[in-house]
Amino acid sequence: MTATMQPKSEAAKAPLRGRRTPGAGEKPRPRSTGLQLGHWWWALPGIVLVIAIHYVATGIGGFFAFTNWTGIGSFKVVGWQNFEAIFKDPTKLGALTNTMFLAFGSVLLGNVGGLIIALGLNRMLKTRYILRTLFFMPVVLSPLATAYVWKYIFDFDGPINVFLTSIGAGDLAKPWLADPQWAIWTVLVVLVWGSTGFAMVIFMAGLASVPVEVEEAAAIDGANLWQRFRNVTLPAIRPAIAIATTLGIVQGLRVFDPIMALTNGGPAGATETLATQVYKQAFALGNFGGGAALALVLAAIILFFAVIQQRLTRSNPED
Repeated sequence: MTATMQPKSEAAKAPLRGRRTPGAGEKPRPRSTGLQLGHWWWALPGIVLVIAIHYVATGIGGFFAFTNWTGIGSFKVVGWQNFEAIFKDPTKLGALTNTMFLAFGSVLLGNVGGLIIALGLNRMLKTRYILRTLFFMPVVLSPLATAYVWKYIFDFDGPINVFLTSIGAGDLAKPWLADPQWAIWTVLVVLVWGSTGFAMVIFMAGLASVPVEVEEAAAIDGANLWQRFRNVTLPAIRPAIAIATTLGIVQGLRVFDPIMALTNGGPAGATETLATQVYKQAFALGNFGGGAALALVLAAIILFFAVIQQRLTRSNPED
């Protein structure tokens, strides 16, 4: 008795029983794209909000920069007069200089301090988690609240002058925030204190990607601590340096809350920045067109330095 068996390859190709297959002249039904369109519909409210809040509002503000609008009533297009007034006004030029000084000073000192702290805490210390929390604490605190604390510290009767007097250095005591020569430096101290912890976190994330085997091989080859840092660690954390520098410059260029709480731009405009001038021109003096022009100049400066910094610190020269 013989039985005819179908080969396995032909059985695999045979259609399953009960399943409908398209005929020779029938085209397969295209898959529904409702799910893909559904993703876009869910994202649409967020996209609309981003476009309306960021791009449309920026475009409207850029338009008013070329007008003499006071915030209410009618206005007239005045062309480049608002921008000409900015570069002819010594107060606004001083605010531009202070903005650059605070931005680059806080980035330089904050990044160097954050890198040193990150290198120290990257070792196997028992208290490294507690120290990370303490160093990062200034970042999560309110800048306005901490600025008032620093204002008390730098007050003429504050802890700094009391300490200097107690150690016999009373002649060094001075009204730090009321002195035009020292006020900008006190603001810089507050900004560096607030930005160092953020830079530390970014650098610690970058140090986590540095291969330990490469460092050990360099140490075996006789490289000292500085040579290992310069030739192994530093090239590996270039992306972290780019991120920390970009965010630091952006934050430093638009600093507002600490200055308003510490000095309100004084004394005699010694700590005025572009951000404080935007607020005073638009909301205190009613010159909304001039404030919008200052804001546009500030946005152009931030964009310029962000692009230049990214090109200088990119890890791949072909990008």
